[in-house]
Amino acid sequence: MTTPALAIHNLSKEFDGAIAVNDISFTIEPGEIFGLLGPNGAGKSTTINMIGGVSRIGSGSIEIFGADNQKDYRTTRRMVGVMHQEIVIDNFFTIDQALRLHAGYYGVRDDEAWRLQLIDRLGLKPHLHKVMIKLSGGMKRRFMIAKALIHKPRLLILDEPTAGVDVELRHTLWDFVREINQQGTTILLTTHYLEEAEQMCERLAIMNHGKVIALESTETLLQELGTRTIIVHLQEPITKAPDNLCCQATELDESGTTLQLTLSTSQPTGDLLQRLCEIGLSIADIETRSAGLEEIFLQMTKAGRVDA
Repeated sequence: MTTPALAIHNLSKEFDGAIAVNDISFTIEPGEIFGLLGPNGAGKSTTINMIGGVSRIGSGSIEIFGADNQKDYRTTRRMVGVMHQEIVIDNFFTIDQALRLHAGYYGVRDDEAWRLQLIDRLGLKPHLHKVMIKLSGGMKRRFMIAKALIHKPRLLILDEPTAGVDVELRHTLWDFVREINQQGTTILLTTHYLEEAEQMCERLAIMNHGKVIALESTETLLQELGTRTIIVHLQEPITKAPDNLCCQATELDESGTTLQLTLSTSQPTGDLLQRLCEIGLSIADIETRSAGLEEIFLQMTKAGRVDA
């Protein structure tokens, strides 16, 4: 049996009596790209801070590749790299100085070849001798990624890595993340850009009010909880949306010529089309749209449902 890259057991944390993380448990397998999603205040950053050792555990336990991150903290800190959501830099060091020093914080020797590879892949070379305070926001984020990876962690945690960055950097970052993942690095990702999570992550945990409310593969979430929207354009206007279509929702536009019908993923489209023909509607055209992760996320967090 493979030892999980990360195993969280009954983890909880309070701040001044307010529960931030409420008895959560999940595991991440080696080599996964795993998404931890949730609205602001859901408990994601508190969870990440406990994994990385920045915040003390309230109760429960965290194991990183089988090592307890409280009892064997030196080993676990060395195996984890964290890019925090907030920009954390040494204002008066240059990029070159900071990266040469940073591996030593983990008791790891500076690997020049690896350092130069990070500098090259993240486009830092033209800015290598600038002090941090003079870097743009996007360049600071590139540096923070390099800093999180400089000691070659086995588990990389990216907390909102693309917040406020341009499209070019976003594509550069995701290409690089896929590359290091293929080389064996396990990734834990939080992001508010849900299309990124849908494309990048094999499995997802969704948090709300400190609890895990869903824990599934991305594909399963989309299949089981997703919906399809059928847009029917009519040749002749109608005054009222038909009854008894067995849809989750039916809407008719003001012109009376466009019906928007919401179906579950398990409901056959053919049955609906047959029913529309039986009613005698004159159909000019039909469009089909599938719900993505964003719609599922909003549905679950608004409902506050607990499945895990």
